Amino acid sequence: MPLDPGLSLSDRAAHLNERYRNHAAISVMELALRDHDVGETALVSSFGAESVVLLHMASVLDAHLPVLFIDTQMLFPETLAYQAELADKLGLTNIQTIRADEAAVEFEDPDGTLHQFSTDACCALRKTVPLERALSGYDAWITGRKRFQAGTRAALEFFEPDGDTRLKINPLAMWGREDIEDYIVNNRLPRHPLVAKGYPSIGCAPCTSPVKPGEDPRAGRWRGSNKTECGIHFINGKPVRIEKDNAA
Repeated sequence: MPLDPGLSLSDRAAHLNERYRNHAAISVMELALRDHDVGETALVSSFGAESVVLLHMASVLDAHLPVLFIDTQMLFPETLAYQAELADKLGLTNIQTIRADEAAVEFEDPDGTLHQFSTDACCALRKTVPLERALSGYDAWITGRKRFQAGTRAALEFFEPDGDTRLKINPLAMWGREDIEDYIVNNRLPRHPLVAKGYPSIGCAPCTSPVKPGEDPRAGRWRGSNKTECGIHFINGKPVRIEKDNAA
């Protein structure tokens, strides 16, 4: 039975979580893409270290699913090459590259050094604002967030409200690191080339460094600062800032 259109996003998410409670990741994704109570949906992907899992699922379920790729124009060349490789190999036909408004970049970061003075401002300019603009026409978006990644995500569900505007879908919420590894190996999927060079988590080139054995996988992101999130994920409508030992 369709949900009451007057329900709040929180109530809609709760009903959808109950509806999908016993489903596997790919089943959640498959059914959500055609569920009228979810609505128009896009997959947001960084084409990072673990992104290939959801991208492969998308290619199997609907190769024309909108895939929003945020090009901050500060990405590693390897990430851009990997994005092109996966688009071709997986047959993804609707990848939409999202970039910051040129005038905004010229005004706020004309010499490309904003990240040296304010990583939060740089992420807002190059990631958060462009993504919000790109998502304005969608009712929901798919993320790769997982419970094991952080203490703040320990109770993560398949569906959650994204502020007051749309739903966020987390098909891999219940997966562990071994599930990700198994999926990549079993489906013979290409890995991001920087993973083999010590980058288990990959963001913009100026703010990402290799991780030493024994370090937290996110230790190379914004190294030397207490920043652990770029700001595109929210809790109760607010950007997340959490301690590095619990980061994702």
